[in-house]
Amino acid sequence: MTTPLLATIRHISLDEARDQAEPLAAALADVLIDCVDGGASVSFMLPLPRDTALRFWRGVLAGAVRNERVLLVAETASGRIVGTVQLITAQPDNQPHRADVAKMLVHRDARRSGIAGQLMAAIDAAAIAAGKTVLVLDTVTGGDAERLYQRAGWTRVGSVPNYALMPDGAYCATTFFHKQL
Repeated sequence: MTTPLLATIRHISLDEARDQAEPLAAALADVLIDCVDGGASVSFMLPLPRDTALRFWRGVLAGAVRNERVLLVAETASGRIVGTVQLITAQPDNQPHRADVAKMLVHRDARRSGIAGQLMAAIDAAAIAAGKTVLVLDTVTGGDAERLYQRAGWTRVGSVPNYALMPDGAYCATTFFHKQL
């Protein structure tokens, strides 16, 4: 493991998501583009145009303003965003106790420094604060994230072959997890 990077995990407030949307979207787009360039299957294909990444993050920030999701970021001491994760709290009426964990991303130059583990612990705390008791997520089968989630106490449900595409267009299996809080 690399020397731990000193990072602060921060919840983006509703006001910040509204008032600082453009600089936040730009910083988060940098992380997303880096992850996709590095082969992460996170809903985007290569090449990922910057305007597509910006549009995605603007939508996420608008969802945070509407209180439909919680957005956490990992920042270095200099204020650079190097990681992020979301808790999607807007669920159907019969699932008010559940949330989805989405877009757990860490910039490649900050990986293997403990940031992903910090983000996962923080998302658990955010879920508890939001009154959520069941979390679900999915990830590429056999990838580093799958091992991270198992270490963080998530339970593997199963996998679906050929569920999604890698950024280069190759099919990949997806593993589903849940966590009871």
